[in-house]
Amino acid sequence: MNTKLKVTVVKRFSPEDVFGHTMKRENGEIIGPCSYEDGEEFIIDHHLDRPKDFCGRAWQDLYTTLMVYYNGGDYNYPKSGVTYQPCGDGLRPVIFKIEKLENK
Repeated sequence: MNTKLKVTVVKRFSPEDVFGHTMKRENGEIIGPCSYEDGEEFIIDHHLDRPKDFCGRAWQDLYTTLMVYYNGGDYNYPKSGVTYQPCGDGLRPVIFKIEKLENK
């Protein structure tokens, strides 16, 4: 059995969603939501290979959960083989759905 995982972007938040107002960089540029798209999917078939274009910060935040699934564990929340986890970016967080896919 080869474990694959599907990571889906459920929802992105902007600083305005989090704080109630816009946030700007030092150069005056308004900080928007993360560049992912809601509904965007990534298939992860090897735990050490971060998918191309997958944010390093988000990968670090999801890595422990991914390892639990790769090593036969499960969170069983909200159901077996499925869990949700946020990226810890405090200005523009992203909620991800992680699903365990079984290939026999």
